[in-house]
Amino acid sequence: MLFSLMAEGSHSEEKRPKLEKMSESEFPDTLEGFGYEFNDQGQLRNIKTGEPFEFKVSDDKSFNQKHYEALGELITNHVYKLLETQEGLKRMFIPLNSPENEPRTFVFHTEDALTNQDKLLLLIHGSGVVRAGQWARRLIINDCLDSGTQLPFIKRAKADGYGVIVLNTNDKTKTLDSPEAHTEYVWNKIVKKAQAKHVAIIAHSYGGKCTMDLIVNSGDKTLKQRVFAIALTDSVHSFDHQNTPKSTIAWLQKVNNFVAFTLTRRRWKSMFLFNVCSN
Repeated sequence: MLFSLMAEGSHSEEKRPKLEKMSESEFPDTLEGFGYEFNDQGQLRNIKTGEPFEFKVSDDKSFNQKHYEALGELITNHVYKLLETQEGLKRMFIPLNSPENEPRTFVFHTEDALTNQDKLLLLIHGSGVVRAGQWARRLIINDCLDSGTQLPFIKRAKADGYGVIVLNTNDKTKTLDSPEAHTEYVWNKIVKKAQAKHVAIIAHSYGGKCTMDLIVNSGDKTLKQRVFAIALTDSVHSFDHQNTPKSTIAWLQKVNNFVAFTLTRRRWKSMFLFNVCSN
């Protein structure tokens, strides 16, 4: 059996006197340079006014978008830092043993991810601009870190005795050139060698498709024996398009596709009340 879970601030020329004259190459390289910081509640706020993020900083719509994207890149680095400093996760560069001067990416993992003999959790984000540790950049910027990142999931998983691996499927390399390739590599080269007897997967949006591709195409006979829980939120997988065998569909028949709203409201209320999968 499988158990599945899963304001507009004011602005003025006084606050941002140079933004409209700024070129893309001159965007600040820190959140503080943009005039923002995360408060104690994990909310992004204007340093001077305490107001939420404001998208419109210019009459030029293209500039506003580029400004938002530049800020978003700093959000990514901020989340990376929190994964390491707040949750104690480590980076593992992949492909494994690749030279530093060759294109490579990385995943994050807890210290015990490979040695925990009981439980391991994989977190797989969706498509687009998000990177490891994020569910939705929009939520991080406009709501808070808890709703837009995987940090609460990692914290709870650690407390419940799980090792954790955080995938980074949108950070592509020459050899890992798709989210599916990234996911399959992490399973075959890392998870497959991990000691955990029980593996749980939480995947959002396109991460659900990556999960289904992994199950269908991995060729690992132990996968269905080890994976005991899958949580899909807003998943875009398709049994028909992914040529999913009937036996796999039967194995997955009790895995439901919960929308993000349901996940946000339920959070971890029943997240780890998993039942062991039986073939």
